[in-house]
Amino acid sequence: MSTRLQGLFVTGTDTEIGKTCITAGLTHALAEAGARVAPVKSLAAGQVQDAAGQWVNEDVLQLHAAQRLGLTPVQVGPVQFREPCAPHIAARLEGRTLEREPLLAAIRASAQLGELALVEGVGGFRVPLNDAYDTADLAVDLALPVLLVVGLRLGCINHALLTAEAIRARGLRLAGWVANVADPRQTHVADNVAALTAHFDRMGAPCWGEVPRLADPSPAAVAAHFSLMPATLLQAVRQVQEP
Repeated sequence: MSTRLQGLFVTGTDTEIGKTCITAGLTHALAEAGARVAPVKSLAAGQVQDAAGQWVNEDVLQLHAAQRLGLTPVQVGPVQFREPCAPHIAARLEGRTLEREPLLAAIRASAQLGELALVEGVGGFRVPLNDAYDTADLAVDLALPVLLVVGLRLGCINHALLTAEAIRARGLRLAGWVANVADPRQTHVADNVAALTAHFDRMGAPCWGEVPRLADPSPAAVAAHFSLMPATLLQAVRQVQEP
């Protein structure tokens, strides 16, 4: 537990705003630059049965498809639940509990399989895991720089700035942010991105990419919309590891 992880904690302004797509795109881009990247879905709630009768989670499978380390789906998603709902509710429905130390041990075991770990959070930045522990606490315990995925939809500026404030209040480094068009009906995209850029630049958190609504959001397609080429992106990720 004492080994310091290298990588990023990927959080978002809400649920269903594209954290997994962005994490998969980052996994692809950094692997293209030669890094050994372990994407980890910290908790996954919502499983369906595949053709073989196995219970699988869509987000875990998406991250698993992006990695090149030969990880198993269980290593990518070490903690999974059947019901697609808040993790503490999903755990209760299965007669399980989410406790800090076992959860951290499971995430770290997977994260340490790569040179860099991309640990994706759950929902927004503060999602309860039990009565006294939430995903913001998890981010603090992992001590990784944070990448914020901003889902571009109505209200995104307020959600983004409140989330950034919460991240910094926990003493975490906000490494950067990615704009992702979560709502295809979203208007004034350029104006929203410009306003967010002005605020985040003052925080020292650059925009790492602007991802449009993609018909095929494959890891490679998402990575093509990052602002930095793979080698430069890898350098940026390594730089933000420094205290």
